[in-house]
Amino acid sequence: MRRLLSTLRARLVISHLSAVFLGVLTTILVTEPLTQRFFRDHTMDSGFEGMMGGGTMGSMMDRLQDNLAASFRSALLVAFAAAAVTAVIASIVAARRIAQPIEQMSEATLELAEGNYDRRVPVPDVVELATLAESVNTLARSLAETEERRLRLINEVAHELRTPLTTIEGYMEGLLDGVFQPSDQIFGATAREAARLKRLAADLSLLSRADEDALELRFEPVDLAAVVADVAGSLRPLFVARDISLSVDGADAPITVRGDRDRLAQVFTNIIGNAVSYTDPGGRVEVRVDVDPDNAVVTIADTGKGIAPDELERIFERFHRVDPNLPGGTGVGLTVARSLVRRHGGEVVAHSDGPGTGSRFVVSLPRDRSS
Repeated sequence: MRRLLSTLRARLVISHLSAVFLGVLTTILVTEPLTQRFFRDHTMDSGFEGMMGGGTMGSMMDRLQDNLAASFRSALLVAFAAAAVTAVIASIVAARRIAQPIEQMSEATLELAEGNYDRRVPVPDVVELATLAESVNTLARSLAETEERRLRLINEVAHELRTPLTTIEGYMEGLLDGVFQPSDQIFGATAREAARLKRLAADLSLLSRADEDALELRFEPVDLAAVVADVAGSLRPLFVARDISLSVDGADAPITVRGDRDRLAQVFTNIIGNAVSYTDPGGRVEVRVDVDPDNAVVTIADTGKGIAPDELERIFERFHRVDPNLPGGTGVGLTVARSLVRRHGGEVVAHSDGPGTGSRFVVSLPRDRSS
């Protein structure tokens, strides 16, 4: 019984009935004496006492007052009974409208805690409860998307690990069984696959810390033009080896942003390195550093394979590759680049007219106005 009375539904019913009871009690206590007084004053003011005579009038007035009080009490009792029945019905209906959605939301949150992310609650017509129900449904959708991303990440990581591990395992078994003879080619291939695993682990660790805002960034005034020039210079031997031309424009004048120089260098290393991977020999990559009223803008354009319109956002997803057969890379370089740029308050977007037309990556970072 005590547990039942402690529920929201019971408390709502009791609160409604208490309000009705106090209202009726107040009406009884105030109305009856006032009614008698007003009745006596009204009859005296109307001259009724003089018409009937003093003595007779006094006893008649007493009888009229008694009859009026009795009739009034009877009417109040009937009204109180009708009000009580109406109040009980109205209280139960009102309590049901409020308590039922809350109970549904409580059940939904318990199911969400157990991993049932498909559970949704109906949205009631009460504004406050509707807002709460929509919040619960939004939470459920967010948890479902997070779980889907988690499962996809596990599958993608397993896939990325499987290829190099299979290669290393094959070489090692071949060497142990005498199928292969030790050679620089086998050792080199094994070392490349091991390096790929190491790079994958480092990229995933960096991406995880960046997504969780756990990556420590040292913000200071940085000459973005100099960072881009340094990155292009360090990657130039790679361009020469692949017979791809590289031009850098606008990197002579300082352009100051606030950021972590090493992480910004990593951003442009990933994007420019990606351009090299997707550009055929004889192609070219153009890097341009510019400014607008609010941002420093770096554009990396290539004459490579291009990107289909429906791939322009997907290329920033973990492990997504425009060409899965292209050797090298871990498939998270662009994901890391976008995450780091956003940690600096900027954005990176991709543009392309489609396969075979090349691509263009635009990185925007807020300019530093303090220097």
